[in-house]
Amino acid sequence: MGQTTFMKGAVVLAAAGAVIKALGAVFRIPLGNMIGDGGMGYYQAAYTIYVMFLTLSNSGLPVSISRLVSERVAVGNRRGAHRVFKVSFILMGFIGTVSFLVCFFGADALLSRFPNMGGAAMAVRAIAPALLIVPLMASFRGYFQGMQNMKPTANSQITEQFFRVASGLSLAYLFLPSGLEAASAGAASGASVGAAFGLLAVALIYALSRKSLKAAMGRADGRLGEEGAGASQAGGSAGGLQEEPTRGILLGIFLIAVPITVGAAIMPIMNFIDLAFITNRLSAIGWAAADVKDVYGQFTGFANPLINLPQILTQAVAMSLVPAVAAAYKRGDVEFMRHNIQLGLRTAVIIGLPCAFGIMALSEQILLVLYPSKQGAAMGAAPFLFILAFGIIFLSMVQTLTGVLQGVGRQMTPVRNLFIGAGAKILVTWVLLAVPAINVKGAALGTVTAYIVASMLNLAAVSKHTGTRFDIKLTFGKPVMAAAVMGASVWLLFRGLSALLSHAPGGRLTGFITPTLVSIGVGAVIYAFMILACGAITREELSQLPHGRKLLKLLPGFIKK
Repeated sequence: MGQTTFMKGAVVLAAAGAVIKALGAVFRIPLGNMIGDGGMGYYQAAYTIYVMFLTLSNSGLPVSISRLVSERVAVGNRRGAHRVFKVSFILMGFIGTVSFLVCFFGADALLSRFPNMGGAAMAVRAIAPALLIVPLMASFRGYFQGMQNMKPTANSQITEQFFRVASGLSLAYLFLPSGLEAASAGAASGASVGAAFGLLAVALIYALSRKSLKAAMGRADGRLGEEGAGASQAGGSAGGLQEEPTRGILLGIFLIAVPITVGAAIMPIMNFIDLAFITNRLSAIGWAAADVKDVYGQFTGFANPLINLPQILTQAVAMSLVPAVAAAYKRGDVEFMRHNIQLGLRTAVIIGLPCAFGIMALSEQILLVLYPSKQGAAMGAAPFLFILAFGIIFLSMVQTLTGVLQGVGRQMTPVRNLFIGAGAKILVTWVLLAVPAINVKGAALGTVTAYIVASMLNLAAVSKHTGTRFDIKLTFGKPVMAAAVMGASVWLLFRGLSALLSHAPGGRLTGFITPTLVSIGVGAVIYAFMILACGAITREELSQLPHGRKLLKLLPGFIKK
């Protein structure tokens, strides 16, 4: 549990996240081109229900397992940490079974309240088996994360995503002649196939690790036994080797998991708000049913997935922060805890800002490159993407600060803050959707409002409960300056290259796609240079990364110490 653990774990998960998102693009882009915005509307409706159920059954439990395991490992109780895993595995199996049954047999009832979405029932049933499998996989991941070993999680995530993409696209193509309903169900079934292979991968890692885990438990038992004997001779209690009762572990899991689950459910609830408000509100002001379905598909199937791109990177930071902060908090190491919190927020901001500025600069161009056969839908989704991109900055902060508060036992605080943010979204979305000139852009503005409100409240709560003070210039000022330079450069470079190559041989490839891809690549280089040059990341922090010392040798001497 050294000082480098948080950063190394975050890098492992972030690297896996990058692979997962690349595979996700391989999935969504061909799928969008294959089944169009109408089919994506069916798929996204089913996926929204799936995420809602998965959040309710699964979101808080891995975090609670991770925190309980890390707290026991921090004081040398390895056997107690493993017992937490065994109890949680049984619990997750029960919860997963209930979720699967409700979703599979209640698909029609779940969709009955959403006009024009009844055709998604087949996709809901196809994705339901994943609700049984994913919770079991999450119990393994939570156990390894609690020991600050992120590699099993990363390996199982990549395996899960690979098989999800391969099977989902194959089945969508296979069932496309049968109609969009069947094709969207084929795509949705990929989640179930991927989950099965992901569970197999992490279970195999656990089986191969059993020998070393047992050895670590034996060494820890010996130390606890010696401490217990000493306490007994001194008139104390020799309870170090006593097995924790199942009831106590379950109570501990639920005390942590329930608030986190309630908080995590707010995000899918916000998606449900969009599904309900867009379909009903636009229909009420005279939109045709086909237009409502198409614009919902543009908003949720084309724009929203791109906003989730940096989310998996900042989620890696949050997942690594929880056990690191919890262990430091348990040991009373306040200085190290605050160091992790400061570094974690700064890392999230450095990740979120270039994504936001870059997507805002090239929102329409990015969508046209990704969906060349659906240009109308891509151009229709561009205004939504531009607005949502601004929210990436605040979403990155929300996720990271939520992980901090969970690590110090304040898991109810981010729930309250996100509820307040969701309330603001409901108000903004409801009002603006009915304005003809704004329409679905109102849902995007509502989402951004929710993130801004929740992030500011979380920031105040972290400062209050941990005593952490943030250097505004270092945490926000320097990254904003770097991102602004990058965004302006990308915007200017794209327009310059487009004008230069507009009449060049090669047509659309050189005249449009090439400027977009070149601008993104150059923008990444400019941002990295600016971040290093202005001292937003120091040499000491870079050295904490995997192979960090080798990386330092390749960098110029102007990077600050």
